[in-house]
Amino acid sequence: MQTLPGLVVTGASGRMGQMLIRTIAASDKARLAGCLERPGHAWVGRDVGECMGGGPLGVLVTDDPLEAFAQAQGVIDFTAPAATVAFAALAAQARAVHVIGTTGLEPEHIAAIEAAARHAVIVRAGNMSLGVNLLVRLTQKVAQALDADWDIEVVEAHHRMKVDAPSGTALMLGQAAAEGRGVTLEQAMVSGRDGITGARERGTIGFSAIRGGDVVGEHDVIFAADGERIVLRHLATDRTIFARGALKAALWGQGQKPGHYDMMDVLGL
Repeated sequence: MQTLPGLVVTGASGRMGQMLIRTIAASDKARLAGCLERPGHAWVGRDVGECMGGGPLGVLVTDDPLEAFAQAQGVIDFTAPAATVAFAALAAQARAVHVIGTTGLEPEHIAAIEAAARHAVIVRAGNMSLGVNLLVRLTQKVAQALDADWDIEVVEAHHRMKVDAPSGTALMLGQAAAEGRGVTLEQAMVSGRDGITGARERGTIGFSAIRGGDVVGEHDVIFAADGERIVLRHLATDRTIFARGALKAALWGQGQKPGHYDMMDVLGL
């Protein structure tokens, strides 16, 4: 009988961590091989199922990533940029597929992840959902079809606890719009308007971020011209969609050649 691939979840006590644990535990395609938390966390050394308020799952939470990764075929990581970079090097050392849903990554973080991807499979995306990745592709196609007389705005909303803005998904959408236009996002991006900003510059891509309540994730891409607007929208109401996508990515990565992939690769888009 073939052994199911074992997956480690980092940041086990977080909202996404717990959702990932439940999703993997319920899957018939993978098994929960480990759960990771920072040193000194109250969950370390305890059964993760009991920590989450349920029955035991037979997996103890650890603060030793190298030990956890060595026993697994995949790592799913929705944590923080510095932690993700450290995990990327350790996952590559263990030759485990590293699925990264962490947002707020700076160029130096991405460069470190690229280096790790020379030795192992890394799947990184600002959003793991099928619907969002379809929206990204649609955004690129619409931007390609319309000239710079159409203004582009990306508007996103998330819960009050989100620490980065614009969201990783908003940046994915802005990048897709820029690619459709044949420009770089760095050239076109305008974020956080305030005060007397003057008239909008032709060809720019604007970003607005809303934070409040328990909003899971809402993203609009607005194409606006004189007399008409096109609005592409995705609404997320349950974090399970991200956990399912991350699990799909971890399974897809098994047997792939080392490299830096995204959800478009996973979904065949």
